[in-house]
Amino acid sequence: MAIGEFGGAVKQPAVSGTNFSAPLYWMYEMTHAALNPSRAMADASRMFFRNPMNPAAHTPVGKSMAAGFELFERATRRYGKPDWGIDTVLVGGTRVPVHINTVWERPFCRLLHFERAFEHPPRRPQPRLIIVAPMSGHYATLLRGTVEAFLPTHDVYVTDWVDAKMVPLAAGRFGLDDYMDYLISIFRRMGGDCHVLAVCQPAVPVAAAIARMEQMDDPYVPKSMILMGGPIDTRESPTAVNELAKERGIDFFRRHVITHVPWPHPGAMREVYPGFLQLNGFMTMNLDRHLIAHADLFRHLIQGDGDSAEKHRDFYDEYLAVMDLDANFYLETVEKVFIEHALPNGTMTHHGLPVRLDAVRNVALMTVEGEKDDISGIGQT
Repeated sequence: MAIGEFGGAVKQPAVSGTNFSAPLYWMYEMTHAALNPSRAMADASRMFFRNPMNPAAHTPVGKSMAAGFELFERATRRYGKPDWGIDTVLVGGTRVPVHINTVWERPFCRLLHFERAFEHPPRRPQPRLIIVAPMSGHYATLLRGTVEAFLPTHDVYVTDWVDAKMVPLAAGRFGLDDYMDYLISIFRRMGGDCHVLAVCQPAVPVAAAIARMEQMDDPYVPKSMILMGGPIDTRESPTAVNELAKERGIDFFRRHVITHVPWPHPGAMREVYPGFLQLNGFMTMNLDRHLIAHADLFRHLIQGDGDSAEKHRDFYDEYLAVMDLDANFYLETVEKVFIEHALPNGTMTHHGLPVRLDAVRNVALMTVEGEKDDISGIGQT
């Protein structure tokens, strides 16, 4: 995970000073606007050099030009929210249509139901599974493969977090407490007849929300929770991102990465952690790998290897599509999860009330870790 999920730092005293990131979003938008004519020209040139009626398209020079223009166009493009692309699923040897419906909605989140239109429903009702997607820069569609894997055997629901720049300022703030409020509301909406899978970032708020429900003797707690690669205690096997945070205090993040959404976005003037900064953090963690991948794309385009080029496009169309995070949620997550380690230390609160993990008695627990996870080290979950 990038800078938005650094942890393990000793809290530094607040330091007053310049907010270095204040004009950052405006400069980003101006850069995109300035590059629009060049991107349009590159796209037109790409089509010119790829047109089979153009003799140059069949020459090494023409293929190189087309490949270079495509790389430039992709590097300067705005990547919007990807589609789920899940229309059918194979269940018991039968191809079943899938309809994606919104069954619960708040300003910062929608709960999507991947409803399978059975002609003959299964004899036994399949378990309902809520997949809590990470709110850490990418869209929930990044879990498309996970959804597809569970659909044949589960009734799947997914939290679809909303890009903060699309949420009007009038909708109010969104912090870690609000995140847990959303989860509790979703679990109650499901009536307790569900299982929860938290992937990476949501492991902490999911565990905390369920603990609070248990403390309140809420009858609608989920039957089980699966925490997958989550930063429950980043003091264990700290990764590179955890180590880096030891050199920074929360004021560093507040002054260097928080900025305001510019016009004409619906969420104009909302304080956010921009998605393009998170993407920068993601990519710089494995910069060599990304550079090699784009060099490979250039080579595949020249060689006419359409299958390999299409795989690259599919991956990066998803990977480069990022969303902004509300500044309150971002800063509270950094401070409570990665700096103070509030949940394992027993100091986590929800609207001022303590979160007690020992209150969880009725919800089964499963944890999953990745041996080579460069975000949440071994033992953190």
